[in-house]
Amino acid sequence: MATIVMVEVKEGADAASSLGQAALCGAIFELRHEHALYNASRVVFSDIKSPAGFRPESLPIKTNPVTVYKPGLDDYLTGTRFNGGDLSWNPVQIEGPDVQDREVLLLLAKIASNAYTEPGQKDWYDIGPSWRNNYPFGWEPDADGFRGHIFATPDNSTVIISVKGTSLMWPVGGGGPTQRKDKLNDNLLFSCCCARVGPTWSTVCDCYEGNNKCDQGCLERSLAEESLFYSIGINLFNNVTYMYPNSNIWLIGHSLGGALASLVGVTFGAPVVAFEAPAERLAATRLHLPSPPSTQHITHVYNTADPIPMGTCTGVSSSCALAGIALETRCHLGRVIRYDTVTKLGWSANVVHHGIQAVIEGILSKDDLDWGNDGEKRSVPAITSEDDCVDCFNWEFGDYRNITAAGCAHNSR
Repeated sequence: MATIVMVEVKEGADAASSLGQAALCGAIFELRHEHALYNASRVVFSDIKSPAGFRPESLPIKTNPVTVYKPGLDDYLTGTRFNGGDLSWNPVQIEGPDVQDREVLLLLAKIASNAYTEPGQKDWYDIGPSWRNNYPFGWEPDADGFRGHIFATPDNSTVIISVKGTSLMWPVGGGGPTQRKDKLNDNLLFSCCCARVGPTWSTVCDCYEGNNKCDQGCLERSLAEESLFYSIGINLFNNVTYMYPNSNIWLIGHSLGGALASLVGVTFGAPVVAFEAPAERLAATRLHLPSPPSTQHITHVYNTADPIPMGTCTGVSSSCALAGIALETRCHLGRVIRYDTVTKLGWSANVVHHGIQAVIEGILSKDDLDWGNDGEKRSVPAITSEDDCVDCFNWEFGDYRNITAAGCAHNSR
């Protein structure tokens, strides 16, 4: 009888010697990996990775083939990303969610909602036995930042990373331990210049030059800080792909979580569905993210009564400003599915329509709504894009200081 050896390896440890010793003994072994989001943090999740060459079962969700572009260089995040070099791309056709199917969007919206809570809680959606809640991340008792859950099909052929959005004490949120860092990321990623909404605001980075001018280099360095959620998302995605080398990985999220899912998805060429997300195209540019030949694997879903993805929750008297966040961008990456709830349902523009429950219960759960135009009946609106969109048109960005020498700092507001 062959002996099964379980080898547990922490991230960064040398597994080769352990594996070699097991092989010399003629053993059959499986490698268990343990992963954390920060170098100094406790292990967040661990599992036996999927066996190579497994045959996936039929997926419990409708899919469509989608071509994604994966970066061909391993070191682009530290090299090409900031040095302006050319990046090679490998086109790969994989199965992505069928975003023109209402039931698919409903399931994914429930998965996005579950990122805000834990199994057993009253607001946890039961998504059926076809999806296992494999790992929570960021839910340790002292955790105060990047948070969500990882779901997988029973055969691990498809894995979904669901990222939590902003938790604030306002009409669509309940606060919680992550709200301070949520707010910092919102203000850095989606404001025109360090959340400089008005003269009384304390900015979250020191890049404002006066007279609606902002230092571009300072902004870019501020967004590239390793402590921010995008960098943590990169680490998480690397860990998940290491654990599931043969799996198809999707990213899902709502609000800030949807925008982060998109930024990570465009980095690695993974299918993304983002619900009611603030526009992230400007943040992608400032982060020097790679620009693939196509971003059609990213889909934004939002409704016209939500001022946040519409880019209209702006100004010192807006609901967003009153909550202390500056969500000023309006241009999204990839494709857009826009539910015209103002015209079709008579909803008024209000942040109460930003919550994921408004999307689930008010839109996607209703199978009798017609979202077509010109007599065409549709259960899901047609896909569009925001190619002609312009962000922060009333701001001037330039190299007003020697940022490579001076650097810049965050101010946590």
